[in-house]
Amino acid sequence: MRIRANNVRTAALAGGVGAALCVPLAISVAAAGDDTVLISRGRPAAASSATGGDVAERANDASTVTRWASVAGPGTQWVRVDLGSAQRIDRVRLQWSGTYAKTYRVQASADGSNWTDLYVTRAGNGGADDLKRLNGTGRYLRVLATQRARPTGGYALTDVRAYGPASKALPAAAPPTGSLASGLEDSRKKERALALISSAENSTLGWRGQFGYIEDIGDGRGYTGGIVGFTSGTADMLAVVTTYAKRKPGNVLQRYLPALRAVNGSDSHAGLDPGFPAAWRAAAKDPVFQKVQEDARDAYYFAPSMRIARDDGLRALGQFAYFDAAVMHGVSGLRVIRSAALRTAKTPAQGGDELTYLNAFLDARVAEMRTEEAHNDVSRVETAQRLFLRRSNLDLTAPLTWQVYGDAYRLTG
Repeated sequence: MRIRANNVRTAALAGGVGAALCVPLAISVAAAGDDTVLISRGRPAAASSATGGDVAERANDASTVTRWASVAGPGTQWVRVDLGSAQRIDRVRLQWSGTYAKTYRVQASADGSNWTDLYVTRAGNGGADDLKRLNGTGRYLRVLATQRARPTGGYALTDVRAYGPASKALPAAAPPTGSLASGLEDSRKKERALALISSAENSTLGWRGQFGYIEDIGDGRGYTGGIVGFTSGTADMLAVVTTYAKRKPGNVLQRYLPALRAVNGSDSHAGLDPGFPAAWRAAAKDPVFQKVQEDARDAYYFAPSMRIARDDGLRALGQFAYFDAAVMHGVSGLRVIRSAALRTAKTPAQGGDELTYLNAFLDARVAEMRTEEAHNDVSRVETAQRLFLRRSNLDLTAPLTWQVYGDAYRLTG
């Protein structure tokens, strides 16, 4: 490709007041044929991965011989440049190396978390791409590569150049917080995922305050309780209380084990009323019971969903989408939803576009939720996960803003 000037949109501008960025004269080189200057040369760069010494900074240095190269393999990779403050981006010139992207997006962001497409193509053919009249604004510029053009290798760029008006330095934005490219194996990312799930399960971000939560929400699963909604009708509440009895014999919940075995698979409260809810809340003050709940959450839902997500080549947002589906539908239900998505899209590991696949997965998740009246409100998908996907926040980078059941939430760290 040579010149691209279609499919453009403008990125949102961050608010606030800050010092203007002064572009050093040494790099204020006018682009041929227009009045813009090079605003990206030598600016701090980061990438989702790198091979050997082919690090992110080599994509926007002064050399066209050096390059950024991602690790080999299918899936999504990215390189981004911090322009220092919000800048107008009129033109981007890319020089691909031998391993280039068939499908990629050039994006801008005010905060490094929420991205707006300036250019999208599904027909990349390598070489130089000179993208003009982009009319975008952002502190950060990113090339998001989602599909390889070749069956082997990864992605590589020898040059990423952004141009804009020299006099258009705008207020600075705060840098994004936390690790950029990690998945939910990163404890900070996992903490975000747990807060997101708690906003849907317990209407609060403080999941550690929900060990004692218990009620019958009328979904046909009997009592729902604890940090991820263990239920008396689906065996996981029975498993939690069984493990608690092993770790602390004679606890206040142990005497309800026969009743939990009897009601498993139904919405019955037989043998549990009236004392079981009070006993659950009392047990929740015990650090041993709290640890049992955390271990059960990780063993039954988090670890299995993470294994499947990694095998599918998903980044942090996709990992969270799988985890949340497992919490609501069980791991078997997650697999059913995944199978439905695979009928219309390929996973990144199969060479598919990650954004396309995740949209298909969320479509299948919504369809599954709507088969149950109690889960007919699908806002935990549509105004949370789908919202992050529309913003291309595949790495679940903070700040995050979303809504569930009409309540608004924000995570800044």
